[in-house]
Amino acid sequence: MRPEYVKVRIPSGDTYLKLRQTLRDRTLYTVCEEARCPNVSECWESGTATFMIMGSNCSRGCRFCAVTHGKMLPLDPDEPEKIVQSVKLMGLNYVVITSVDRDDLPDQGSGHFAGVIRAVKESGVMVEVLIPDFRGEPELIEKIIDEKPAVIAHNIETVERLTPVVRDHRAGYHQSLRVLKHIKEVNPKQLTKSSIMLGLGESEDEVVRTMKDLRNNGVDILTIGQYLRPSKSQLPVVEYTEIDRFKKLEGLAYALGYSFVSSGPLVRTSYRAAEAWTKGRIENDGSYE
Repeated sequence: MRPEYVKVRIPSGDTYLKLRQTLRDRTLYTVCEEARCPNVSECWESGTATFMIMGSNCSRGCRFCAVTHGKMLPLDPDEPEKIVQSVKLMGLNYVVITSVDRDDLPDQGSGHFAGVIRAVKESGVMVEVLIPDFRGEPELIEKIIDEKPAVIAHNIETVERLTPVVRDHRAGYHQSLRVLKHIKEVNPKQLTKSSIMLGLGESEDEVVRTMKDLRNNGVDILTIGQYLRPSKSQLPVVEYTEIDRFKKLEGLAYALGYSFVSSGPLVRTSYRAAEAWTKGRIENDGSYE
């Protein structure tokens, strides 16, 4: 049975309800809702939301993820403008763009992803991205880097030992580290972020090693959260992590040199994203620019 502190509460609040209805009236959706994020009300109130692009079906089959699989449809050329429309309707000032994996496409969707970033930035809104690994191909990753989003996130997800069990076979622990390292090599001032899930059977030493590996590859911002099984089709939760352990890991992460850390049972990659960007930027070069 889930402890009380990891139970997801029904989103509420006047702002949340108004924005949700506005989106429904125009048949627009956010990954905040689709993924049943526990922080949706808080983020929307603060002017932040996350959008998933490039379709609803993923070409990979990670065993922790509830995103569907199936026929891979052509990319929607109008998607950049649709995202901009959603951003304007919601009055957002900080947007996170993520996507499914598109291994079926020659460029794995990197060009389309870059186009969405460009469109949202041109609308005057700050953009953070959570990217796939693009199979570690430098030229595809560089399409994202060239658009200069506020933050580029790529999730390691779990410790090295559990990666083959938790993630799709086309993903890889060291491949993800290489992606994050390459971003910093191309643009040392680019803020990077990654995320670790707890509760899949990892040991304390393995978590600490993962935190060190990420930091040694230039990652600035770290989020640590509890894995919650989306359905019986995904991996079961091995254990629920106590809040004190999250706090201990947060302190250790700051000691390792991360500029911003968010660690708690319901923390997700995009949680407090705008705050993380602000603190990360000040830490990185002493400015908001």
